[in-house]
Amino acid sequence: MKCFMGIDLGTSSLKVIIIEENGKVRAIAAKNYQFQSPRNNYAEHDPEEWWDVCALTIRKAMQEGKVAKEEIIALSFSGQMHGLVTLDSEYRPIRPAILHCDARSGRQIREMKEQVGEEKVKELFMNPIYTGFLLPSLLWVKEEEPDHYGRIAHVCLPKDYLKLKLSGEVSSDYSDASATLAFDIRKGVWSEEILQMFDLPQEWFPKCCGTSEVAGAVSKWAAEQTGLAEGTLIVAGGGDQVMQGIGNGITRVGQASANIGTSGQVSFQSDVPILNQKLNTNTFMGYKKDRWITMGAIMNAGLCYKWFNSLFPKVDYDKMNEAIAKVPPGSGGVVFLPYLNGERTPHLDPDLSGAFFGVNLRTGREQLARAVMEGVSYAMNQCIEVCGELGLHAETIVASGGGSHSIPWLQIQADIYNVPLRVADTDEQAGLGAAIAASVGAGVYKNIDEGVKAVVKYKDFEIIPNPENHKRYMEYYQLYKDIFGGCHDALHRVTLLGRKN
Repeated sequence: MKCFMGIDLGTSSLKVIIIEENGKVRAIAAKNYQFQSPRNNYAEHDPEEWWDVCALTIRKAMQEGKVAKEEIIALSFSGQMHGLVTLDSEYRPIRPAILHCDARSGRQIREMKEQVGEEKVKELFMNPIYTGFLLPSLLWVKEEEPDHYGRIAHVCLPKDYLKLKLSGEVSSDYSDASATLAFDIRKGVWSEEILQMFDLPQEWFPKCCGTSEVAGAVSKWAAEQTGLAEGTLIVAGGGDQVMQGIGNGITRVGQASANIGTSGQVSFQSDVPILNQKLNTNTFMGYKKDRWITMGAIMNAGLCYKWFNSLFPKVDYDKMNEAIAKVPPGSGGVVFLPYLNGERTPHLDPDLSGAFFGVNLRTGREQLARAVMEGVSYAMNQCIEVCGELGLHAETIVASGGGSHSIPWLQIQADIYNVPLRVADTDEQAGLGAAIAASVGAGVYKNIDEGVKAVVKYKDFEIIPNPENHKRYMEYYQLYKDIFGGCHDALHRVTLLGRKN
């Protein structure tokens, strides 16, 4: 039986999924980890830990699914986007990877904006210049760690390090590369103008190809480490938003998804690169050269709920969902601002903190928990609104990530977005997207659309918005925006004061 593997390198876990060519899931294995934060607003990870976890989880998936190495024809990747991995001439990591949720490069961001100018930013980047993206993180290393910078021979994105370890070659793909701020999104190549502007050698940056193109093969050494067969095809894959779109069946123009993972994203498919004059969304390349995605992204989504529950003894999520479902919309007048680690769309401010408003003597744990879900969903709705202003709309939205595992949270989202929600019939959409890309790269399907049609299925229910709940939520949603407008400066000041102290 021909099988295909998808490897999803996330911020807090790595997951491996193995499917048969008809889409049947043979195995799913996962292992959690925690990134390091040596200083407030830092987010780093040792790439070698990613590799150790990857090799271990590949073996675990093959063992649990009783999949022989000869059955796996090809594998591919989904990966957390934006992060910086620096490599020396021997392809060894020079320092821990700087992740997408890192906010240390504030000064470099300001200097980049001053150097480039607002109109040129729109022309060259088509995206806001923001902390955690590869380019500003690289400039931070240049200015703050000159010894490390002087050893750099290659740079790549997080998932591409795993690809390097498996194949011995460094490479990337259009979707992930386009989210570095060093890529020409219209032409699909590294931007010579950007690299020259910041005095960066073009030879540091890897070759790129389409998501479903073959990028190498498993080496003898990697085969020994993972249990895979030497020569197994390695297909390029892509950034997690693109791969999640594939795993959700979102590949055609006009389709959209809303993902509540560690962070959150609302993503719309487009056949043209859309420039947002306000620069408070992102436009990246999709799984091939004539496809783009426009998305609004929030920094803190499922992370907020994970943080909240970490404050209490062990959580029974089923019981929490039951309790949350009994709380009326609005959480008894409690509003949560989900800015635990700054915010991207629409505020573009890494120096924000979160807050609960409206807490009273009747407020209990379940009200606070529901308020967290609602606050995250309000932030996601702002992303939908901003994309709507760009002419992007969808009649239904596919919900994914941890937020799609909770029926109360799905209903909250549907009621706030006022759009029906569907959910793919696998919990590992990004990994499934990678496995589909692997099957296309191996020639089982002629293109991604054909692979999606054959493999992606949906759960047998649809979440329909409740009109009365939507009406009530719009009152709270306006209050949510008013509260932020009134306390933005105070949130900014308290965040900086906390870092200082």
